[in-house]
Amino acid sequence: MIELNEWFDSDDPEIIQRMTEGKALRDGLARFMLNYQFAIEEIMTKINILKTEFEHLHDYSPIEHVSSRLKSPESLLEKARRREIPLTFESLSKNVLDVAGVRIVCSFQSDAYWLAKMIGSQQDITVVAVKDYIANPKPNGYKSLHLIVQVPIFLSESIQNMHVELQIRTVAMDFWASLEHKIYYKYDHAIPASILAELQEAAVVASRLDTKMERIHDDVQGKVPRSTSD
Repeated sequence: MIELNEWFDSDDPEIIQRMTEGKALRDGLARFMLNYQFAIEEIMTKINILKTEFEHLHDYSPIEHVSSRLKSPESLLEKARRREIPLTFESLSKNVLDVAGVRIVCSFQSDAYWLAKMIGSQQDITVVAVKDYIANPKPNGYKSLHLIVQVPIFLSESIQNMHVELQIRTVAMDFWASLEHKIYYKYDHAIPASILAELQEAAVVASRLDTKMERIHDDVQGKVPRSTSD
């Protein structure tokens, strides 16, 4: 075990090499994570522009609120180990596509598809993958539209194309998912069967509420409902 003062006072080539390698790793990880933070800011800017446009120039905004999150280095490395992904920056960037995440909460299920189409049509955004948990809910009843997109970030000496996960879900499903998440960790991932059954039932109720509220909204506005497949 090398004491801290040895790191600073030693002229041992082996210790110096370990210090240098450790600093290079820390610097590389900091830059790696910072690039994802930049990607989040790029996506957030685009979404907030759309939100402001709808609020000021249209009579209806599909965007209720937006949030973001960046995986911690510890969470990233734990996921990589669990999935047996090589612990190199290149491999992590290629195989862990949800390091950066942005969540859009919208009013109605059809809004999720509408927003996905608007965001995906922007020239500098590439949609890499889509998981439609609205059309095909998860076994626990969770409904959401998940997109992996790629967005360029412009650095001083390079342009990096970064992955961001977008989750688009309704207010009702956001409330359900938030509660489910808290319960999930309270029981350390082992939720009792009775509570799981109640959560699944609540997800069905939330979905019915989404459908009913959207139908009421369209009736009031005199609109033809948007197809969820558009």
